[in-house]
Amino acid sequence: MDVRTDFPDGLARCGWVDGSPLYTAYHDEEWGRPVADDRALFEQLCLEGFQSGLSWRTILNKREGFRKAFENFDISRVSRFDAARVEALLQDAGIVRHRGKIESVINNAQRAQALLDEAGSLAAFIWRYEAGAPAAGTIHAPVSATAESTALSKALKKRGWSFVGPTTVYAFMQSVGMVNDHHPHCHHRGACEHARQAFQRPA
Repeated sequence: MDVRTDFPDGLARCGWVDGSPLYTAYHDEEWGRPVADDRALFEQLCLEGFQSGLSWRTILNKREGFRKAFENFDISRVSRFDAARVEALLQDAGIVRHRGKIESVINNAQRAQALLDEAGSLAAFIWRYEAGAPAAGTIHAPVSATAESTALSKALKKRGWSFVGPTTVYAFMQSVGMVNDHHPHCHHRGACEHARQAFQRPA
């Protein structure tokens, strides 16, 4: 992953940032910062599933539409969506209208609810698969999946989740701070690393 230095503020950022205000804010304020909130984790995993085959910018531009359509990704509420709700969502221009992905969100909400009923925390389950910290000075080569993302993908699939392949799961892990994949020269890498060090892992 390259680094870009042609931003108006002169700061270096990861090469995938396209320069738009929305994308830049997502990179600077969210991507790579650790998340422990069950609702937020569920939302991000669902959005990563919707992103499959599309650009993240498409998903980011529609994120508020997704939140409105899926009751702010409230796990309990989404788990009760029925066939009529699916048909309504297929007419909603504010989201990606893909039947399989819409039905997957509902299925995954039901699976997440079962996990919450069993273990009490989606975060605790997910953070078991956190990637280990790289050695000091290591430049992390770009990858699409890791042993940790493959293991989490398998664990979720075993519980009945869908649209959670190793690549999708790795993108999710990057976004919620389970691994710090900011470029070594990105201005935000250090802040994310400090946040990871201070983060209290869900038990």
